[in-house]
Amino acid sequence: MKTEKQLQGLIGEDLATNLLLQKGYRILERNWRCGHLEVDIIAENDDYLVIVEVKTRKSVLFGAPEVFVDMQKQRHLVRAAMYYARFKNVTKEIRFDIISVINSPELKEVNHIENAFKPKW
Repeated sequence: MKTEKQLQGLIGEDLATNLLLQKGYRILERNWRCGHLEVDIIAENDDYLVIVEVKTRKSVLFGAPEVFVDMQKQRHLVRAAMYYARFKNVTKEIRFDIISVINSPELKEVNHIENAFKPKW
């Protein structure tokens, strides 16, 4: 049985996936894992392979969801992207996005932040 936090996360990922599809992205993977590394969504458009971290919160009381993607999480995403690119022979440029989701009874907000951070390859 999933916890309330896990269910919120799944709802956020569904909302994020729907937003990306509406914008014309192709979803390649959801919850892709390589060892202890995980990427919420891997998508692509004509120009980029897009590594997407989805952050879902009930409110912004403690800050916007995207501020919780700290340097350690960014390093994990970059490392996972490197493994994925090697494993799948990706030739496109890789971009790192965050989709911030507020999901409460009063408010549903989905914000797509393209190029949220740049890796230091």
